This record gives sequence, structure tokens and C-alpha cells, in this order.
Amino acid sequence: MKRNRLLWPYVAWMTLFTLIPLGVVFYYAFTDSLTGAFTLENLSHLETYLPIFLRSIFLSLASSAICLVVGYPVAYTIATARPSRQRLLSMLLMLPMCMSFLLRTLAWVAMLEDTGILNQFLSRLGIAPLPLIRNSGAVILGMVYNYLPYMIMPLYTVMMKIDPRLIEAAQDLGCNNRQVFTRVTLPLSVPGIVSGLTMVFVPAVSTFYISQKLGSTGTTMIGDVIESQFKTAYNPNLGAALSLIMMVLIFLCVGFMNRFTDQEEGVMTL
Repeated sequence: MKRNRLLWPYVAWMTLFTLIPLGVVFYYAFTDSLTGAFTLENLSHLETYLPIFLRSIFLSLASSAICLVVGYPVAYTIATARPSRQRLLSMLLMLPMCMSFLLRTLAWVAMLEDTGILNQFLSRLGIAPLPLIRNSGAVILGMVYNYLPYMIMPLYTVMMKIDPRLIEAAQDLGCNNRQVFTRVTLPLSVPGIVSGLTMVFVPAVSTFYISQKLGSTGTTMIGDVIESQFKTAYNPNLGAALSLIMMVLIFLCVGFMNRFTDQEEGVMTL
């Protein structure tokens, strides 16, 4: 009974800040903006915004893949370093996260814009200014920069738990470095890969500030549309419906990734 009492603060927190807001989203998503009557019309707009949904998924998957390619060697380097160096590298990794998300994004705007730092440097070398901003590449760059630590930290945590004796046993059995990595390190780090992909994909697919500052009308993401429905179009019902569809998409992706992780763990156990 005493243990159950310890759960009350958590239950109250989840009720106030998770369940009730979700209930409000469901209410607005299935009601008419004028009469408040039950309707499915808001969800019928999915076809209209389907290209934006697909663009958001594509850009988020591309960002997640780049974060994995860049973050895996970094996480491996930190995990295999000496304990004193691990603390230093971890601090350097988390140091940019202490700065405001908005400031980090605006810094890239100052660097990539047509009269920005990079183009000014190129002009001094006699190179014409390059279109570094207001395109999909700039949006992906902004998401990779902001969400890369969310990929590295889960990978680092999982790699730290790999038993060194497994690597030594593989080496004693005649495996070279490549075989040790592909047969021991990589399979055992799959949970970290899946966790990192989830932690990058979820905020990336729903982002809106990065695409607004580094992108253009051709790189509008679903987060931008949802924000505009609440702040510009003043249609919270449609915004709630799009948010509900986005939540379902995220839950499906997370469920798929968790299922993939469970299957990998089952194979490794066998």
C-alpha cells in the first residue's frame, strides 16, 4: 500500500500534463469549429496534406540516417576511451545542449545565408555565393546538428555495457578487427541504434522552427502546418486533427522499432 502511494505524484503528473492534454486534442480533432458537433471532416484533410507528411517523413529519415552514420563512430570512440577522457568527451558532447535551441538554429542562419559567414569567405576566394540556405539540405543540416547528441548518447550507453570478454573471446577464436565489429560489437549495439533512431526521428518529424529558419515554402513540414493552424489560421480543430495523425504516426514508428529490437534480442538470446 505504501508503494502505491509513491506512485501518486507520477500519476497526478501524467494525468495533468499528458492525459488531459491528449483528451483536449481528441476533443478538438473530432468536433466542428463552429457548432462543436461530432465530425470526421477534420481528419478528411489528410489527403490534402499528404505530400507534406511524406516530405516530413523523408527529411526526418534522412536526418536520422546521417546522425547514425556520424554518431556511431563518435559513440564508439567515447565508449572505448579511458574513463577520464570519456568524461571530457561526454562534457564536450553535451556542452552545445546548454545553449538555447533557437540560438543554435539562428547561428546556422548567420553562417549559411547569402551574405553569411561562409559565403563571405567564399567571395574572398573569388567564388560566387552558393545557395546554402532555404533548401532541404539546410533543413537536414539543422536537424542533424540539433539532434545528433540524441543519437550518440544511447549508442554510448549501450556500448559501455558490452562485456570486453566477448571481444577478447572473438579475438582468441581468430576474428580480425572487422569480424569482431560485425559479429560482436554491431549486433550488441542494435538496441542503442534503434533507441537513437527513435530519439532523433520523433522530434525531427514534428519540428517546425528549423524548417522555418533554414528552409523555404518548398521545405514546409507538418509541424509548420500545425503551428499555422493554431497561430495564423485560427483553426485549432484542424490543427488538433493533424496533431492526432502525427501522434499515431509516431506511435507506429516507435512500436515498429521496439518490435525490431525485441526480435534482435530474441535472436541474440538463442
